[in-house]
Parts: sequence; C-alpha cells; structure tokens
Amino acid sequence: MSVHVLSERLFEALIEGNRSQARSIVNEQLSEGVTPELMLTDLFWPTYEMIDKLHREDQISALAYNLSTRLFRVLVDQTSRALIASSNADPVNRSVFACCGTCEGSELGAQMAVDLLEAAGFGVRFAGGGVPLDEVRQTVQESKPDVLLMFCSNPADLPDIRVMIDSLHEIGACPNTQIVVGGGVFNRAEGLAEEIGADLWASHPLELVDAMIDDAEIRATPAQRTVGRTRKAPTPAAKAA
Repeated sequence: MSVHVLSERLFEALIEGNRSQARSIVNEQLSEGVTPELMLTDLFWPTYEMIDKLHREDQISALAYNLSTRLFRVLVDQTSRALIASSNADPVNRSVFACCGTCEGSELGAQMAVDLLEAAGFGVRFAGGGVPLDEVRQTVQESKPDVLLMFCSNPADLPDIRVMIDSLHEIGACPNTQIVVGGGVFNRAEGLAEEIGADLWASHPLELVDAMIDDAEIRATPAQRTVGRTRKAPTPAAKAA
C-alpha cells in the first residue's frame, strides 16, 4: 500500500478520534517490518503536515483538530519509545536544548524531531511551548547547550523566535551555541531562517537530523563551521540500499 493511501487512512482515523483504528494502522505497519524511524518520517510526518495545513486553512473543525492531535501524540509517544529503545547510535557528544511554539501542532512536530535526534545520539532536553522568552534565554546562558533548537509551525510564534535570536546576538550570550530552526513556517517562506540569523535549518525532521550529524562531524575539525543547507531527506528505498 502506498504511503499516500496509508496517510489518508491514518488521517481519517485521527480526525474522527478513532483510537482503535489508528492503532490498527500502526500495528499493521509494524507487523510488516516498518521500522519506528520510517513510521515517524514516512507516515506520521506527512500526516501531521496534512493536519497542520488543513487546520491553518480552517478546513477542519476545532474538534477534529483536537481529536487528531491528542490521539496523534499517543501514537508518537509509543513509536518514539520503540525508536529510542532500539537505537544503537553512538553518542554524538552534542547537547540540544529545544523549545517550540505554543500550539499543539508545533509541539507535536517538535516532539518527532527531538525524538529522532535523541535516537541519533544527541543529548536532548525539550521544554515544549509556552515557556517565557526570558526563561529560555536564562537557561541557554546558564547551561550553554551546543544547540538551541526552535521549532515553529505557526507564523504567530515567529516574532518570539526572532526576538530570541536577536537578543542572544546583541548581548553576545553563548557565542558557541548554534541556533537551529525547523518547522512549517520556515518551509513556507524561503530564506526566512537565514534572514532571522539561524545557523542551520531543514524542511524535514530526518533532513534536520542528517544535517546536524554532518555539522557535528564538521565541527570536530578545527576552524570549521557550517550554516544552513538544503538537503533532500532520503527515501525509504535509499535508506535501505
């Protein structure tokens, strides 16, 4: 069955709040040998993007959105536990402090991204959304993470991200902390991530993981630094090759 058809089936189950049907689709795929990573990147992510897009365009009701995102969070939690439990990745030796916009969609997308990063060997702390800017800034200054990751799917959250980046640059706080951004708002506005001063960005969570791993390897070589790049996430067939 094609990914598109599976995504449509899962979408229908989610917006109806049909928990048994949604779990059945996931279990079906796991029984066919689909890995937790591919479940997240090839099935969950396009379904999440579909829900997010329809919600932004007011094409699904608030009830359908709430039913879908709450149920989706359960599926992501279960799949991510299996992903991390089965991971044998070597530690990347890079600490990540992640936060996101306040809407449920931003948290859901960010969760998939940080779970993939953790499974890839990064040390991750995820604060979610709704944390005051001054608390995020204080945490970054005190803990000095290697990476500050900010995830945003809602344009309304973008001004806070811009203010955060500007303030960190203006006061020269944590000059060695890399600023990474991701999420739908950056996909929909080409050049936005670079414009607001991000060091690295990506349009897909698997692409983000690959870019951050590559960047960590480059940073292990003295006097080298990377900035954002455009990379296409590998297809399932390419990953299997």
